Amino acid sequence: MTQSIIQPPQARQEPTPTTLHGQTLEDNYRWMRDKSSPEVLAHLEAENAYTLSVMAGTEGLQKKLYDEMLSHIKETDVSAPYRNRGWFYYVRTVEGKQYPIHCRRLALGAAYDESQPEEILLDVNQLAEGQPFMALGALTVSMDDTKLAYSTDNTGFRQYTLHIRDLKTGLDLPDTAERVGSIAWAADSHTLLYTTEDEMTKRHDRLFRHRLGDSSESDVLIYEEKDERFNLGVGKTRDNEYLLMEAGSHTTSECRFLSAKTPEGEFRMIAPRVDEQEYSVDHRKGLFYIRTNDAGKNFRVVTTRVETPERDFWEELIPLEADAPLEDFDVFDSFCVCSRRRLGLPTLTVIEFGMAKGLGRSREIEFPEPVYAAATNMNPEFATEKLRYSYTSLVSPASVYEYDVRLGTSQLLKQQEVPGTSILLAMLQSESGLRLQTGLRFRYLLSIDATRLLETRLILSMFMGMALMDIRFRSVSVRRGCRCWIEVW
Repeated sequence: MTQSIIQPPQARQEPTPTTLHGQTLEDNYRWMRDKSSPEVLAHLEAENAYTLSVMAGTEGLQKKLYDEMLSHIKETDVSAPYRNRGWFYYVRTVEGKQYPIHCRRLALGAAYDESQPEEILLDVNQLAEGQPFMALGALTVSMDDTKLAYSTDNTGFRQYTLHIRDLKTGLDLPDTAERVGSIAWAADSHTLLYTTEDEMTKRHDRLFRHRLGDSSESDVLIYEEKDERFNLGVGKTRDNEYLLMEAGSHTTSECRFLSAKTPEGEFRMIAPRVDEQEYSVDHRKGLFYIRTNDAGKNFRVVTTRVETPERDFWEELIPLEADAPLEDFDVFDSFCVCSRRRLGLPTLTVIEFGMAKGLGRSREIEFPEPVYAAATNMNPEFATEKLRYSYTSLVSPASVYEYDVRLGTSQLLKQQEVPGTSILLAMLQSESGLRLQTGLRFRYLLSIDATRLLETRLILSMFMGMALMDIRFRSVSVRRGCRCWIEVW
């Protein structure tokens, strides 16, 4: 039976010129930016009606697909707790609820104690009640552990509002601000720094200082970024000694610092921006540790004293490696971590600090499988002998490990449970007769020209949904009938 399908709605065109960099562009649909316009709302309703018309008769299939996807999600779950000062923090989810619940328990010792009473910091399900949309942005606890600064978007337009919660009472304070981006507490737990976005461009361009109890209208504008290529952000060093204000474009960055103990002081420049040069900063025992690409695109690490942060005083600590980009660098009290990529695979190298300014013993964390994804995880504590990292592969679900820096051993803390999942083994026969034994996590048929396999070790990349998937051939032979593994993740 042929179903009647209504015609798709056609939005009217109203050319609106915009001149940028001497070029005039015309946007035929700029009028649709007004989300409160009755005409825009009517058009969206017409689009929804058209969708329902086209999809009529598929309701049963839609429910089947939804139920299938939901069956592979463990709805009631809890993350691996991580320690920050005197608390263990974690996130849990509950079956039937759409949003996470952020919690903590008191840390009486080195190990997480589940018998301690749970304190709910933020139940996003409660925030979402009566709202058309809800998303959580920034989330940070004050240094005295009694206040929570967080931001929420109830519009779906990435427009976040700042809130501050008194963790003793569980109630939000009247302090608030609009269009907020990044947030950082000063050491006094009474002063908060935050960035805001431009209403039209949504570029984060201003940094404000707020004192608890003051209205947002009296907040002090600390800095405004005039260059439209740059976004502004605020954060802290891992040891909580310094506030960092970073301006960054796609290829260039610049950082200023200020003691977290004197938030009303003036930020000082580390190194002025230079086109095509990026750097990021952390601090340890009077030294700034700077990851920078000033000497080459693969980045190196330099140090400099806080008193003399300028480029002229930079001293190389970890040199650039031509075949292994330094993608990240983490500094702790007694060790540092280099996150590199070698032959396309991530590596984590833990280097202990020596007695002087130099480096001591170096170890690369070993991973159990030849193809995987790994990265450092939540590591807020500066004085620690443990490193959290995440790991996953074709045969290993998303996992969180804790690495003991002194012993050089890893302990599994949490592995994501995926109900009903099994690895699908498929045998594909190519036109040339090569038998390809493949382990596929996803049920997709791959059509491969096997003659190309005889020429080179082939790496394919594809997007499936939102995940980038690499397909690696572990062995290739010119003999007909041989097997090679195709690993997909």
